[in-house]
Amino acid sequence: MKEEIENKIRKIIRYEAKAILNIPVSEDYEKAIDIIYDRVHTRKGKLVASGMGKAGQIALNIATTFSSTGTPAVFLHPSDAQHGDLGVIQPDDVLLLVSNSGKTVEIIQLLELVNRLYDGNNIPKIVISGNPNSILAHKADAFLFTGGPKEVCPLGLTPTTSTTTMTVIGDILVALMMERIGFTPEDYAKRHHAGYLGKKSRAIQKRNSNNYHDVNVNGKNETKQ
Repeated sequence: MKEEIENKIRKIIRYEAKAILNIPVSEDYEKAIDIIYDRVHTRKGKLVASGMGKAGQIALNIATTFSSTGTPAVFLHPSDAQHGDLGVIQPDDVLLLVSNSGKTVEIIQLLELVNRLYDGNNIPKIVISGNPNSILAHKADAFLFTGGPKEVCPLGLTPTTSTTTMTVIGDILVALMMERIGFTPEDYAKRHHAGYLGKKSRAIQKRNSNNYHDVNVNGKNETKQ
């Protein structure tokens, strides 16, 4: 590899890593986890993630990752919502909206449609965005700021660094919720049957079952190997 190319690659990696390290940590993360837990695990609703374009792809990834780790979630495309798919939203759900600008027209329209659907019923909104002064930020019950990094794209236009930080914020939410609900390898294995991860989770499950503490006839703890 030419030294010039290698230097460019390392520069991009450093830039993206710096953007991740600069993601602000606020109390809204705890607030978001409390909202999701209450809506999904207490009220038995679900998380509905939405976004347009590249941000929508991040929202889809977050939704599927939540579902595979014990927190039921779906992705709702904001345009499809205007053609009947809005009906997937129920009163006990929570919205997770992803928009770098915080003013994506289709997402703002989605909020208006949701309010109309349930006559102003306050379905809580968690917003991931790079604009703390945006319409969506002001409407959020929990606002998770990406830090608003500039894109590493040579044009400064293509969603690159912004989507990296969005993905990390989604990972944070998923990891914190897994801890909150006590999600185990056994739980994972029940939801992930195929592929490498399914095989790995079942192996962990088997290993755990072979290393549990049992009480022998003398009342002493023994570990089965």
